[in-house]
Amino acid sequence: MSHSDLVIVKTKNPKPKPDPNRLAFGKHFTDHMFVMDYTRDKGWHHPRIIPYGPITLDPSAMIFHYGQTVFEGLKAYRTEEDKILLFRPDKNMQRLSRSSLRISIPPLDEELVLSYLKELLHIEQDWVPSAEGTSLYIRPFVFASEANLSAVPANEYTFIIILSPVGSYYPEGIHPVSIYVEEVFTRAVRGGTGAAKTAGNYSASYIAQEKAAKKGHTQVLWLDAIEKKYIEEVGSMNIFFKINGEVITPALSGSVLEGVTRMSVLELLKDWGIPVVERKISIEEIKKAYENGLLEEAFGTGTAAVISPVGDLNWNETKMVINHRQTGDLAKKLYKTLTDIQTGRQADPYNWTFPIDE
Repeated sequence: MSHSDLVIVKTKNPKPKPDPNRLAFGKHFTDHMFVMDYTRDKGWHHPRIIPYGPITLDPSAMIFHYGQTVFEGLKAYRTEEDKILLFRPDKNMQRLSRSSLRISIPPLDEELVLSYLKELLHIEQDWVPSAEGTSLYIRPFVFASEANLSAVPANEYTFIIILSPVGSYYPEGIHPVSIYVEEVFTRAVRGGTGAAKTAGNYSASYIAQEKAAKKGHTQVLWLDAIEKKYIEEVGSMNIFFKINGEVITPALSGSVLEGVTRMSVLELLKDWGIPVVERKISIEEIKKAYENGLLEEAFGTGTAAVISPVGDLNWNETKMVINHRQTGDLAKKLYKTLTDIQTGRQADPYNWTFPIDE
């Protein structure tokens, strides 16, 4: 299979574009989507760009019963020169392959999928918003579409890419959030699926998220599943702490998702000469650093928010107010640098951005 196999069917009924100043996350979708099929005998085949619309599945489709699915999330940005840039899409494709391997889904050709994505973005380029803080969210996903109730890996899969224009995660500017440390429920365990971007990881976290919301907190900080001692990640973000001048983030232990923004932050910090380490870090260590006045900043990293400062951390009846609930200088610098590179406002010395016309 090659790029020349791609079939394009354009819509005859284009949708009106939503108000760029009132974009919510994941509420609006573009005119077209990319679809490709897999069967054991043919492999991945029939790549096509077709009008966005409902899909039909048999009630016994294995995705409904056994949850065999993986997905990714990345963005396209419009620059002031009216170019469209992707941010490290090769890393998202690599992670999609790793997730697929863990869930026993046949891998995709990463370079070929990226070429299909660029073609889809060429067709939908008018959907990439230009307002400050906006972007086009990209959701590739694979699911088991075979009609079969056997509890085994499927023989048929469907791969789809949909696009959604989204607004600024912080419409009023970057601001710190309140975090609740979860001690009862578990997101993932080493050897499980925590390092894969798969649907079940997210639905399993909802009960703790609801509990945190009832207590007035924005996000959940997960601890390890065995000892309930070591920090893992926050909601759908990786977490960083700046303690006495050193930045610490939990090491990738097999139960933590390897975030593309996390990877970029680590590379920036090392390039800037800021001490940074990936290691196990306990919630008790964070508390002691706070009590000793050494906890300077904390922030999450992810595609949606880029950088999400932590204003307070709540654990075991203890409220740790960080940096007077103000966004720290390091979080501000990281946020500005990453968003400026993503949108072409700053030179990209790391070759992280991919123009869709190349």
